[in-house]
Amino acid sequence: MKFLIVEDEPNLQKLISYFLKKEEHITEEALNLADARYKLMNFSYDCIILDLNLPDGNGLTLLPLIKEDHPKTAVIIVSAKDSLDDRIKGLDLGADDYLIKPFHVSELNARIKAVIRRKFDIMDDTAIFGEFTFYFDGKKVDVKEKDLELTKKEYEILLYLYRNKNRVVTKDSLAEHLWGDYMDDNFSYDFLYAHLKNLRKKLAKEGVDNYLQTLYGVGYKFIIPTL
Repeated sequence: MKFLIVEDEPNLQKLISYFLKKEEHITEEALNLADARYKLMNFSYDCIILDLNLPDGNGLTLLPLIKEDHPKTAVIIVSAKDSLDDRIKGLDLGADDYLIKPFHVSELNARIKAVIRRKFDIMDDTAIFGEFTFYFDGKKVDVKEKDLELTKKEYEILLYLYRNKNRVVTKDSLAEHLWGDYMDDNFSYDFLYAHLKNLRKKLAKEGVDNYLQTLYGVGYKFIIPTL
């Protein structure tokens, strides 16, 4: 999954980022509101860790932007403010959880898992989609009760397509989800096409490549094929 950490304390920011990367998530960072707004206008995220006390203002001001432009994105507020009014306001504006500083990263991880399961309708550690079974904790996928051997990027692509099942996913949104800040003006989509090509070969080998539709000039769609 892809995270944006909006936090002006460098040590805490690095700690959260380190922990999430150990869990094999993609992380990007913002030290202030201006940087966070820029990233939100140019990239999409599965979850945002949002501090309130930022150098250039209150992190709560980002919530309307997030909810309008990224309604599926989960938001967890982390703040030293332990007032009931702040918590109520944050939740009323659309935050999914509110965690008081100081906290242990294991508690943050538990909150993240709970929020993601609610947000993406993942109520269990597994999900079945047609002939696919996704094991979220184990980061693996079975097809017809057989382990589908995927690279990390192939798994991330398939999981992202599953979480956007029955919707068109553009190559831009898929690339941004996978590489984020590492994309630049010279970014080559050849990397994405190569991963998709290898994924298709593995799906074809198991007879399920018809789940992944290519809409030329538009993007990709993960569906249960009709007979």
